[in-house]
Amino acid sequence: MNGIILALNAGSSSIKFALHEHRLAAQRLILRGAIEGIGAEPRFTAWQPDGAIIDREAWADAAAPHEQLLQPLLAWITARLGAAELAVVGHRVVHGGPSFGQPVRIDTPVMQELERLVSLAPLHQPHPLAAARAIARLRPGLMQVACFDTAFHRGMPAVAASLGLPRAYADDGMRRYGFHGLSYEYLAGRLREFAPELADGRVIMAHLGNGASLCAMRHGRSIDTTMGFSALDGLVMGSRCGSLDPGAVLHLLQARGLSVAAIEHLLYQESGLLGVSGISADMRALLASDSGHAREAIELFVYRIVKEIGALTSVAGGLDALVFSAGIGEHAASIRSAVCRALAWLGVECDESANGLHKMLISTAHSAVRVFVIRTDEEAVIAAHAAGVLRASCPPQAAAG
Repeated sequence: MNGIILALNAGSSSIKFALHEHRLAAQRLILRGAIEGIGAEPRFTAWQPDGAIIDREAWADAAAPHEQLLQPLLAWITARLGAAELAVVGHRVVHGGPSFGQPVRIDTPVMQELERLVSLAPLHQPHPLAAARAIARLRPGLMQVACFDTAFHRGMPAVAASLGLPRAYADDGMRRYGFHGLSYEYLAGRLREFAPELADGRVIMAHLGNGASLCAMRHGRSIDTTMGFSALDGLVMGSRCGSLDPGAVLHLLQARGLSVAAIEHLLYQESGLLGVSGISADMRALLASDSGHAREAIELFVYRIVKEIGALTSVAGGLDALVFSAGIGEHAASIRSAVCRALAWLGVECDESANGLHKMLISTAHSAVRVFVIRTDEEAVIAAHAAGVLRASCPPQAAAG
């Protein structure tokens, strides 16, 4: 089975995409790109695999939602591919709920089930679903595949997935799901490539971006993670609160008189780094600021990471490797340094020179824990999963072509 795969990662203000050529079991990245500034000043950029810019332009319609931007994107891709045609589109879908533990072809029943999960991830779930609907209108015969962030954590021990609620709620699907699974799947694979002796050990992955979480792994599989039932849980994030006493939510509802909608907006869009600093959800802006509130927000971000690493180290029975990834994890050397200093009790020693140069290995030769910085690539995992579903749907004679 040969074909061109479009991997789409639709977020709240951007659409990241990548084109992969798939031949038999091999994948080759053709190009990657992004539409950023959606809802404000949409900007389109495409890069070659080596990072060289292919195209860059501002798209005029500032008010255009995600789905309207897909038409010019597909037109650009068609012109770029020439005679080649898209075989399948893979979407990053944040929440798979209790029903979806594997990538699945999107059809009407699947879409209906995914719509029911929007309330569990209101910031994220609507965008890939809107993209899938738009592509179905624009290219009605094109196969689409949903790839789930929650799927990687489905094998967590039952005790790690459980909530302390009456059993009837668990039977109804209320459990800890975990997120950022496509990123963690990629990182686990990359670690196995260059440090196989560590890949089966006790590893904590730190996906630190506007959304942030940690994942403890053994044998390359998730055994626990900081995000739980929703993407609000765990670490302090750009505009999300992270772990919060449920009593605080009841207080907001009962004593402060906030509506459910107002509380949802507060916890998802007004809290975290933005809420604590009063300045920005962007770590770059906070690191550049001389505001005391900015420093407090950064300190809280680091503190919660360190605290949760301690908890996950206990669950894993020790720590052999720590991996930083995503926007903050890959680019904010000072955050990595602060986390490593606070983990000195675990034997973590950061090589500040290597860290400042954003090297892949940033721990010293004497560090008891190896510390890495690995660029994540969710689109590569999406493309691989979409290819797998496409391959499974092809008759043997077609797959051999």
